[in-house]
Amino acid sequence: MEREPEISIRLFSDPHLLSTIRAAVDALAKLVGFAERSRGLLTLAVDEALANVIRHGYQERTDEMIWINLWRVREPRGIRIVLDDLGRSVDPAKIKGRDLDDVRPGGLGVHIIKETMDESCWENRPGGGMRLTLVKWLSPEELQNVSPSQPENTTS
Repeated sequence: MEREPEISIRLFSDPHLLSTIRAAVDALAKLVGFAERSRGLLTLAVDEALANVIRHGYQERTDEMIWINLWRVREPRGIRIVLDDLGRSVDPAKIKGRDLDDVRPGGLGVHIIKETMDESCWENRPGGGMRLTLVKWLSPEELQNVSPSQPENTTS
């Protein structure tokens, strides 16, 4: 049985609340041992994912719920983030980033998520809405810099 997430946040789909989530993700990523650049990319991916939920899943309504769960992962060392919503469901096979040759503002969230995360998996939730699971592993350089005293957990 999987253990409970180390951080579990429930928030309204209000873009003004995203800075709070970015801070929580950055703090946990720092604790895991991610370098500043990796933390920035990880935080950007989560921010883009939440913006997509608000924009596409909830059609920019600010009174809907989003659930975010975060775990430190021990082997290999990294972080796992699961985002759940009850917004409009889409076929996960149709979730694709826009062609990068199509130069215009916006629309790069899926591309950013897929390029910055080691794993990203969209799925329909049984009761409606979507679930996005994101995983990012420490790079070999970051692993070398992790202090043996940094806390680990038992999630594998």
